[in-house]
Amino acid sequence: MSLKLRLSRAGTKKRPYYHVVLADARSPRDGRFIEKVGTYDPKLADKSKRVNLLVERIQHWLGVGAQPTDRVARFLDAAGLLKREARNNPERAVPGKKSTERAEEKAKKAAAAEAAANAPAEAPADAPAAE
Repeated sequence: MSLKLRLSRAGTKKRPYYHVVLADARSPRDGRFIEKVGTYDPKLADKSKRVNLLVERIQHWLGVGAQPTDRVARFLDAAGLLKREARNNPERAVPGKKSTERAEEKAKKAAAAEAAANAPAEAPADAPAAE
């Protein structure tokens, strides 16, 4: 049985409140859990009071082999219980396909306008010459 330290949502609509729970990885998010080991209230103005953890119990379950989810790992890292490696996704900053196409079109139009503005002012060949 693989154990997870994860968030379980409580609270009402548009008023989230989470319990940090230890659960079997196969159980649903808000379903059965083994032990409640903390709370997280994202609506609190004071950021230092948003997360409350039972440190001794979390250390015990980490020692037994429980794996925290990414969000809980962030909380544990802030509390000094677990070292979380920083994640890096360089592809996240790459613009999408449509955005790239729009940027290329805009660059072509700008280059054409600049070429037209820099072209010498010549009289068209089929216009009559001024006498």
